[in-house]
Amino acid sequence: MKSDSDREKVDWHVIPWLALLYLLNFLDRGNVGNAKLYGLEADLGITDTQYLVALTVFFFPYALLEPATNVLLRRLKPSYFLSFMIVSWGIVMTLHGVMHDYGGLVTCRVLLGLFESGMYPGIVFYISSWYKRSELGSRVALFFTSATVAGAFSGLLATAIQNMHGIGGKPGWAWIFILEGLFTVIIGVFSLWVIQDFPETAKFLSDEERVFIVRRLQDDMKVSASGEKFNSKYIWQSLTDWKTWAASNDGPLFAFSLFTPTIINQLGYTATVANLLSVPVYVWACLVTVFIGFLGDRISHRAYINLCLFGTGLIGYIILIASRNAALSYFAVYLAASAWVAGNVEGAYKRSVTLGMAIGFGNLNGAVTSNVYRANDKPWYPLGHGIVLAYIAIGFICSALFLVGLKRENAAKERGERDEIIDGVVNELAHEKNGTYTTVEQARIDKGDAWSGFKYTY
Repeated sequence: MKSDSDREKVDWHVIPWLALLYLLNFLDRGNVGNAKLYGLEADLGITDTQYLVALTVFFFPYALLEPATNVLLRRLKPSYFLSFMIVSWGIVMTLHGVMHDYGGLVTCRVLLGLFESGMYPGIVFYISSWYKRSELGSRVALFFTSATVAGAFSGLLATAIQNMHGIGGKPGWAWIFILEGLFTVIIGVFSLWVIQDFPETAKFLSDEERVFIVRRLQDDMKVSASGEKFNSKYIWQSLTDWKTWAASNDGPLFAFSLFTPTIINQLGYTATVANLLSVPVYVWACLVTVFIGFLGDRISHRAYINLCLFGTGLIGYIILIASRNAALSYFAVYLAASAWVAGNVEGAYKRSVTLGMAIGFGNLNGAVTSNVYRANDKPWYPLGHGIVLAYIAIGFICSALFLVGLKRENAAKERGERDEIIDGVVNELAHEKNGTYTTVEQARIDKGDAWSGFKYTY
């Protein structure tokens, strides 16, 4: 930005509303865990196994459609696409409050997964289209903080709303879905006017500001900032990029969000107290998220921070497995709550697909982790904690491999092993396999982050 005021202008127009949208996204996705504590299973006449199946079916449309929705987000206006999805899942959330049986629950969860599928990867991609790589961590942290706020807020909100039990002949858990769903619909309608599109078309920017933002992003090796025509090869570039597959390890998030109230409840606390005790867990996670986001941007070594956080998560779940003390297990949930692809993928469509694939595959793991906290394992849930521990260990290994891979690629580029042939000029290391181009600009646009001049950050 030309000045701090310019930076703040973009921040205020982009981040706060996205944070609100993701808060609702996370709240509506996970409030079934709060509703369960107020008689959801008994009123619907379902077993614990059926409840777990209903949680599972959410993840299949949610995960599998994320890459496609991210491409649509780029091709269509984010204001239209995101608003449509928000209103749609808000309607589905409201319908949760009028379901009467197992079939209704499963149908609602499938539809919720369908309409929520594009939100998280879409917002991360959208933010990456506005900011330099050195600014992404803090902005994504501020946006993602809304998920931890939602975790805390859901417990407080559920506790308050369930007092409406009996009004209109509906149980308290039904009102949790109805009120939260209606609020989401209202916010979705407002989003049509509030959400700004990409920098090259944003209405709140003057022509001078728009040109300046696009150019500073291009200087940060984001050639796609000025707009990019769709080409199916960008999808293939993403699917054949090892970074896409190495980054898919966020499965534990959903087990944590869906079952935190239940874990605390089964340690001996009542439903209301369990929901309230989940609040400080998420407040802690909120503080850690913001701190880590700003620290990552400041020191520019996100890989090592990531490894430390996965290590903290490992410690937390080891305690949960070993502990037979309620207070110690509650402390371990704090550690588990403490548990960098967008900046290392260039090309708007490739970045959209890569984020959708990486996040989507991780979300598909949620179909596994949503089934591992079985009622017959309470109150200590050794199987659930053990499987989540395994996922965290895999995440630690993938992060280490990601770091090593980026270092190796940067070193190869430094040695000239990735040099392209430009305008017939061949240096001793340039090779036809790296591509032949008329200009450097053509090479940058065609190859994205594989271009010899693109340097990965870690």
